[in-house]
Amino acid sequence: MAELKRDFGSFHSSNVQELISIPDVEYIAPAIPFATPLFEDYRKSGPPFGKDVRRRHFLLEEECTFLNHGAFGAVMKEALDVSQSWQTYTERQPLRFLDRELFPHLVAVIRRLAKFVGCAASDLVLVRNATTAINTVIRNLRIQKGDTIFILSTTYGAVKKLLQVVCEESGATLQVAEVRLPLEGPDEIVQLVKDNLKKDSKIAVFDHIPSNTPFILPLVDIIEICHSRNVPVLIDGAHALGSLPLDLSTLNPDYYVSNCHKWFCCPKGSAFLFVRKELQETTRPLVISHGYGSGFNSEFVWTGLQDYSPYLALNTVLDFWEAVGPDIIRQYMYDLCREAVQLLTVAFGTRPVAPKDMFGTMALVELPPALYENTDTVDYRTAEAIQNTLYYKYNIEVPVKSIQGHLYLRISAHIYNCLEEYQHLAVAVQDMKKKSG
Repeated sequence: MAELKRDFGSFHSSNVQELISIPDVEYIAPAIPFATPLFEDYRKSGPPFGKDVRRRHFLLEEECTFLNHGAFGAVMKEALDVSQSWQTYTERQPLRFLDRELFPHLVAVIRRLAKFVGCAASDLVLVRNATTAINTVIRNLRIQKGDTIFILSTTYGAVKKLLQVVCEESGATLQVAEVRLPLEGPDEIVQLVKDNLKKDSKIAVFDHIPSNTPFILPLVDIIEICHSRNVPVLIDGAHALGSLPLDLSTLNPDYYVSNCHKWFCCPKGSAFLFVRKELQETTRPLVISHGYGSGFNSEFVWTGLQDYSPYLALNTVLDFWEAVGPDIIRQYMYDLCREAVQLLTVAFGTRPVAPKDMFGTMALVELPPALYENTDTVDYRTAEAIQNTLYYKYNIEVPVKSIQGHLYLRISAHIYNCLEEYQHLAVAVQDMKKKSG
């Protein structure tokens, strides 16, 4: 690596493919130019999850019962500190950093992240957010009149709007398969795809974990169905990194997108896009810059001057996850989420929108109908009113969703949460129900 640096003098985006292609046994990552936390104590024993982790590693207000990590995530203190250190380092000598040092550091992050999600570094690029990544894929497909795009009704709202616009502009058809809730199991989703997906559709788009209805889709079966019908698959895994074990080589999507700033707790403005190798020549960034024509990774690594510090802070987040253990972290979140579902459904006399084993770090639990049965119309305005009351009166941050004539709480469970917070939520809802009766 040091020899390469001397040979190149200044690095350019065209050099990125060469750095990406160095075999692991020969690759040496560049040294980070300042001290960073390593979390070595956690390699022996995991962190004390719950309130202790919240105080030690997060910036969240202690007064607020924060059960909405799924909205925008919550950054780790250490990752934010490292991000700010990169910003300061950049400004000490901007030309040195941007012309000579940035790309090797970005390649080092890409290589580490690719290992974490189970794919080749040459198949992964960093982008600002999942929305940008999905727009990138869809805009490169050159959708035409007569094409069909297949989605489920649970597809994220912003993605639906993108696909609607693309279809309006091109004359293509957006086919939406309706998911009826509550679900009895994952086989219902698999059957829905089997019954509705048309052969040779231009693309099928699925959420790994739908935002509003956060059950985990059975993607192995779904992707197999799509490929058997010659339909490429784009997976919106915005909520996946951190909340699910990812092995993209085994999962075998054509395109996969995830945010790093949600469940992984990186600074905001960091995400990745995976593209199957055969499709990389026809997948270009939305903004064309100096890397054009130099290879897939080179084209994406520099799309103009921006703040690259959220990407570079991924090293610190990866250090934390690897020190504690991804399985240990996820197990805490999964167990807490299922305990919370059990607590709330018993307290409310309702049910979740899907079996508990279909949830990971988020779940959707029906609110007591008595809370809103006197309302003329059950819609997003009713949901918003209840959500605002929970926040302004009880200081509980949790979203309320209006879905198919019912209202649901979408709870999140991260390592800084504890069961007491869901007990507080249950008491608040029961208090609201009494006052509404």
